[in-house]
Amino acid sequence: MNSRTGTRTGEVMDAIRRRMASRTLSPGEKLPSIRSFAAIMGVSPSTVVEAYDRLAAEGVIRSRPGSGFYVSGALPPLALTEVEPRLDRTIDPFWVSRQSLDAAAETLKPGCGWLPADWMPNAAIRRAIRRLATADDAILADYGGTRGSLALRRLLGRQFADEGLTAGADQILLTGSGTQAIDLICRFLLRPGDAVLVDDPCYFNFQALLRAHQARIVGVPYTRNGPDVALFTEALTVHRPRLYITNSALHNPTGATMAPQTAHRLLSAAAAHDVTIVEDDIFAGFESEPSPRLAVLDGLAQVIRIGSFSKTLSASIRCGYIAARPDWVEALVDLQVATSFGGPSPVAAELVLATLSDGSYRKHLDALRRRLARSRREVAARLDALGLRPWLLPRGGFYLWCSLPDGRNAADVARAALRGTVVLAPGDVFSVSRSASAFLRFNVAQMEDPRVFDVLARAMAAEG
Repeated sequence: MNSRTGTRTGEVMDAIRRRMASRTLSPGEKLPSIRSFAAIMGVSPSTVVEAYDRLAAEGVIRSRPGSGFYVSGALPPLALTEVEPRLDRTIDPFWVSRQSLDAAAETLKPGCGWLPADWMPNAAIRRAIRRLATADDAILADYGGTRGSLALRRLLGRQFADEGLTAGADQILLTGSGTQAIDLICRFLLRPGDAVLVDDPCYFNFQALLRAHQARIVGVPYTRNGPDVALFTEALTVHRPRLYITNSALHNPTGATMAPQTAHRLLSAAAAHDVTIVEDDIFAGFESEPSPRLAVLDGLAQVIRIGSFSKTLSASIRCGYIAARPDWVEALVDLQVATSFGGPSPVAAELVLATLSDGSYRKHLDALRRRLARSRREVAARLDALGLRPWLLPRGGFYLWCSLPDGRNAADVARAALRGTVVLAPGDVFSVSRSASAFLRFNVAQMEDPRVFDVLARAMAAEG
């Protein structure tokens, strides 16, 4: 959909095509008037007339004399990479995800968002698989219940209670993954064009998923103590969002943890503007002592908690959850039936339950936190020797958010590293405003192979 002409007329044509691709303009819908669209685009009315005439000649729109221009026929399929102007693929969330997910076995992935396979509790998982072989036939062959395993939901409820969050089994819905949990919430609460606040920077798949729901994404600058509360409050007033999506603990990508004062002020502002907060708690297991949680402070009145087990247990055993108000869970159950015909696989839920209940799992988490603490220190020192400075030293988790020296551009460094079969995560893939071009996010657990640092040094030298 990029303009072939490179002219202002071409820009107007591209703007109309993007509106059609994103479903902002539907078949049969009237286009903006020539004068109003000229004002929106900052061009002359004659430029819009020429653009509309060209689109009409292509059959994309049609003219009704005396009435205006209207969208023709059926809409093209929704192509997420065309909803907005095409990005440099190095900073496109879809491209970065594909590079990590489809990487060959020999590719090194310090830019990915999961732990290496040999860091996971594989012995406990194998024990659970052996027990599953003798399970009832129904678990191996039937659909899952609409809410998911009652035993697993009760276990989660007990874990939440240890934090101070009261959530009965009727307030917990198991889902196919953490991503599906957000997808269900978006289906439930959003309509195309609704504004959603995210941190800037934030987990890049938040942006990709919101684009799929045709939401208007608004970034709020993130500080070492959480989102900038003054700018958060201003965004609530200006954009009137339906949702705010965040990680309050061990924030992705920065590793920051929200301060108690920030959490209280954030909840007050959200309540005043009737904004629902989605708190992704996927990194909870990496904290030795829990930091402030919005869901705990709020009691699930204005906050929805989501999570999964892909970071600490297995990314292959897909199972997530939603904890929310009982009436909202009821509606989300229906949505999950409509889109997935039931909850997550009973096999996956049983494996998760058996592994979490295994006496070795708590020891696994303790060992994992110690190993990651050591890796963060060692990797930070090696990156520092290359001139890469962590924005902060996180209290847990596996991310380091690092600034590049001498004005280097992270996307250029990532392109150079990929030629050496090393996948990096450049800062602007996480930034709504594209203001993080001098940052890279590193996964310390994926950096034990010394080749990572050799390729990184060469890539930085090539782009210096």
